[in-house]
Amino acid sequence: MSIYRSRTRTISLQSHLIMAFQRHRSWLLLLALACLLCLAATAAEAKRTGELTVFWGRKKDEGTLREACDTGLYNTVVISFFSVFGHGKYWTDLSGHPLHGIGADIKHCQSKGIPVFLSIGGGGTHYSLPSSASPEAVANHLWNAYLGGGSGDVFRPFGDAVVDGVDFYVDHGAPDNYDELARRLDYFNSMYYHATAKHVRLTATPRCAFPDRRLERALETGLFERIHVRFYGDEEERCSYKNGGVDGVVEEWEKWTATYPRSQLYVGLAAAESGVPDGAPPPVEVYLKYLYYDLLPKVQKADNYGGIMIWDRFTDSRTGYSTAVKGWASCSYGGCV
Repeated sequence: MSIYRSRTRTISLQSHLIMAFQRHRSWLLLLALACLLCLAATAAEAKRTGELTVFWGRKKDEGTLREACDTGLYNTVVISFFSVFGHGKYWTDLSGHPLHGIGADIKHCQSKGIPVFLSIGGGGTHYSLPSSASPEAVANHLWNAYLGGGSGDVFRPFGDAVVDGVDFYVDHGAPDNYDELARRLDYFNSMYYHATAKHVRLTATPRCAFPDRRLERALETGLFERIHVRFYGDEEERCSYKNGGVDGVVEEWEKWTATYPRSQLYVGLAAAESGVPDGAPPPVEVYLKYLYYDLLPKVQKADNYGGIMIWDRFTDSRTGYSTAVKGWASCSYGGCV
């Protein structure tokens, strides 16, 4: 009799469990579907390819930041440059652009889904990280002056606008301590306890010759989500498109993409070196066949290809370069990425 009762209880318990599972099955399925959608969205965000990034701030006559974002051409805009730091002095050189209104322009761009970064360094010689204390001091200043911090004794050039991240464009001085600066900046993300995305994003814009010794140690931290490799400039004898052609670009590009597989790599091109004359009538594509048929199909083979970085907004607005490149960043003669 006891064995019978035990079996009866077991069967009854199994029935209750089955009924409970059936009652909650729809909720479990919805929960699983939501998790899958979140994972898919995260993956899509992590690998958004075929995007166009532009540097703004190098010429007063290039128009406002708002106007750049309203063209519909760019997915990201980088303000350049925060060009004085490391010796207790800080300054952002915007080539004559008035500070008034830039904060509102940053918010306008962000409202359109266009992140705005601040690039540090540039072509000047008034920046470096000369001591082990320098990274913390510079990171704290960036945090309080441009990012999500705020201190009464630190001037905020863009008011209460907050840039989305910091770009490293280091062309002068020693490579010392930029890795620590990256760690210090990334540390501020820990202040956003429940955030699902980083509030202080890091990108880098190295020269094309691999490796860029000034940024090598910083890039080794693995904290940079994007790397815009500069394939332009007279100083790059073998890898700029101007001097090395397609073969010179591809040779170095493959080194960059292989070394940093966790970062999105952007091929950096200069509108001034594109072959499109200032004020050229459309279609400007006739000057850019080498891009569509030769260069882009080769660089887009990389799994971590992210898009194209344009230097800079001033020349781009005069040549119409991005009007052609915008579509080709995703789809060229080699197919779509």
